Amino acid sequence: MNFDLMVGGSSWKKIAELASRIEAAGFNGMLFTEGSQVPWMMIAAAATAAPRLEFTTGIAVAFPRSPMISAQIAWELAHNTQGQFRLGLGSQVRGHIERRYSAVWDRPAPQMRDYVEAFKACIRAFKREEKLHHEGPYYNLSLLPGQWSPARHDYEDIKIDISAVGPYMCRVAGELCDGVHVHPMHSMAYIENRLLPELAAGAKKAGRSLKDIDLIIPVFAVPGDTPEERGPMINRAKTQIAFYGSTRNYAFQFDDLGFTGTTARLGQKMKAGDMQGMADTISDEMLEHFALVARWDDMADALINRYQGVAYRVVSYLASEDIQRNPDNLGRWGEIARAVNAG
Repeated sequence: MNFDLMVGGSSWKKIAELASRIEAAGFNGMLFTEGSQVPWMMIAAAATAAPRLEFTTGIAVAFPRSPMISAQIAWELAHNTQGQFRLGLGSQVRGHIERRYSAVWDRPAPQMRDYVEAFKACIRAFKREEKLHHEGPYYNLSLLPGQWSPARHDYEDIKIDISAVGPYMCRVAGELCDGVHVHPMHSMAYIENRLLPELAAGAKKAGRSLKDIDLIIPVFAVPGDTPEERGPMINRAKTQIAFYGSTRNYAFQFDDLGFTGTTARLGQKMKAGDMQGMADTISDEMLEHFALVARWDDMADALINRYQGVAYRVVSYLASEDIQRNPDNLGRWGEIARAVNAG
């Protein structure tokens, strides 16, 4: 099982320095989110500084970009990282797609299905396996003159993953993708009772099995030997879980566990601007389902016990922030990474 670091926006210099340090510490890879910055240049900087790491986007926003542009970017990054890159795509939400990106939002799961198929058609054309030809409900691609086709290289089998929460998107991932980015707000009950059955249904449709699909799972891992040491990260985890949980589409995550009505309460506090009240709504009992809290020496075992046999990669959601606040903790995170990888 691989252990990766999740990172957001930063300068190329800082990302390169961080990549070099976590590579030396024993991490397996870096997962780049797309928020205030696009991830591509940061990945290039990190890969130049730390060529042994693996890199993925978790996620890059799909719909504002043509599938051709995503394919060209992935092709170039796969080449220059010598196969150490996999593309993770997500739909984002309607408000961002329409009002921040001024792009088309229709039905996200069917649109993502067409997007992935169009992306794969581009990759096949880059490999010279066939002429570019994709006709779908959202994307139509049929022109790729020789001078516009990227040069071939030795790392052309590019993995594509998508984020998925609801049943239809999970089935799309199971049918078409190499992996799925599990939402950071998840419980094992959700993974076992909702995610895996839908992935299996999609995989069966394509003559595949769950073994063909990598689960990439961000985890709110909170290590610390005292309540005082764990306190800031616990509050940060509760705040982020509350933010995610305020979305109506994620209400079932609480309801399935018996915490009915939590999303409505979070929504009320969000409207009131009560962020601390949102965090306080996430009880310690809820936190046990959506996070892992353990002593430093016990964290690797806790991750292995929960995710071994399920996750291909576990991604630390909070480690980057902790390392920035407490640089000396990098070595301890590295010990966790090495133990998880060995386990």
